[in-house]
Amino acid sequence: MSTEQQTRRVALFATCLTDTFFPDTAKAVVRLLERLGCMVEFPQAQTCCGQMHYNTGYHDRAKPLARNVASAFAGYDAIVMPSGSCAGMVRHVYPSFGVDVPAYELSEYLVDVLGVEDVGAYFPHRVTYHPTCHSLRMLGVGDRPLRLL
Repeated sequence: MSTEQQTRRVALFATCLTDTFFPDTAKAVVRLLERLGCMVEFPQAQTCCGQMHYNTGYHDRAKPLARNVASAFAGYDAIVMPSGSCAGMVRHVYPSFGVDVPAYELSEYLVDVLGVEDVGAYFPHRVTYHPTCHSLRMLGVGDRPLRLL
């Protein structure tokens, strides 16, 4: 593991759905990134990315959320989120609000930034993978999740 990787300071954007319905997923992401040498922080001021507002036409209500995300996550090398939808919102819609945030969907951060395709995990059962529309179309994540599986 390189020194750069060991000192990489990342913030976990847990997303409102993960935080509310799947908190163990957020905890697992932290454990994984720390095991891979990242210093992971969870900014307490994080809130919804505003995608639900934006997608339903309430663009004026999404803008303050975008500014809050930019403020809450300022100063990190990267923001990692276990959601293609939220990452897509942050990367593709925020710039239209004048907000630029270094956001990555989890699988692209692991593969593209950390250069990892084997996280050392083992699961001896069959799984089903469903590629989300946002991860495929907005982010171009492609086969990264499958390479990690």
